[in-house]
Amino acid sequence: MEPISPEALAFGRPDGGWRRRWFIVIFESDTPAGRLFDVVLLLLVLASVLVVMLETVQGLTPRFAGVFLALEWTFTLLFTVEYVARLLCVDRPLRYATSFFGLVDLAAVLPMYLATFVPGLHVLIDIRVLRMLRAFRILKLTEYMHEYGNLGSALHASRRKILVFLSAVAMVVVVLGTIMYVVEGPGNGFTSIPVAIYWAITTMTTVGFGDITPKTDLGRAVSSIVMLLGWGILAVPTGIVTAEMTSRRLAGRGVPQRCGACGHDVQADGARFCHHCGAALR
Repeated sequence: MEPISPEALAFGRPDGGWRRRWFIVIFESDTPAGRLFDVVLLLLVLASVLVVMLETVQGLTPRFAGVFLALEWTFTLLFTVEYVARLLCVDRPLRYATSFFGLVDLAAVLPMYLATFVPGLHVLIDIRVLRMLRAFRILKLTEYMHEYGNLGSALHASRRKILVFLSAVAMVVVVLGTIMYVVEGPGNGFTSIPVAIYWAITTMTTVGFGDITPKTDLGRAVSSIVMLLGWGILAVPTGIVTAEMTSRRLAGRGVPQRCGACGHDVQADGARFCHHCGAALR
């Protein structure tokens, strides 16, 4: 029995004829023709994005403006034909058109047509790079999506802790920015509290653009405190997410985890409370 691909289940694979042959080539990469189609498509996507990037280089635009325009329209027409072919060879074209990749495929061709009415929108053609996500299917990388799912689940489970942490950081930078505004003042570049808060954020995140720097000894002392705080603060979100991923891994393997209240090892079998003291488990 022929295996059914996810695309066949979602969009409907025709029973026969030219539409079925097109569907196999366009949506399924298990055949030589389908794999070749996907590889050529990805190369065209990369080439079209490269053309848009090169067009923004001032030294090249005056010399090759006509070439760039011709290439952009060539890629746009090719992707338009491909998009229409995808709609024609599925049994449920509306479902494909409203799917994630269907919207991405449509967004890959719309900017060039809209640019004829609103000049400048053609630079949005770079959204075509999202079509490179098809490489996961072509290169058989879908098995690694499980790891991305685990990371997403850990981030979702840690959202409240991260929100509390970000709220605390926001309050800290507001306080430190206000202090620096009072200490340094407009004469040293700290012209307002928002500008001072901007300085606190760039300093705490260790970015340090250097466009605003303290001039007084007290200001440098406060800056030193902010820098030291930045080292510790940057590690907190990583620790939160890592702890959540470790907890999920231990729970999935049935490995005992230690209760934070009484210190006993508790079998991570889905229990929400410690079997010894009744404390809630993380």
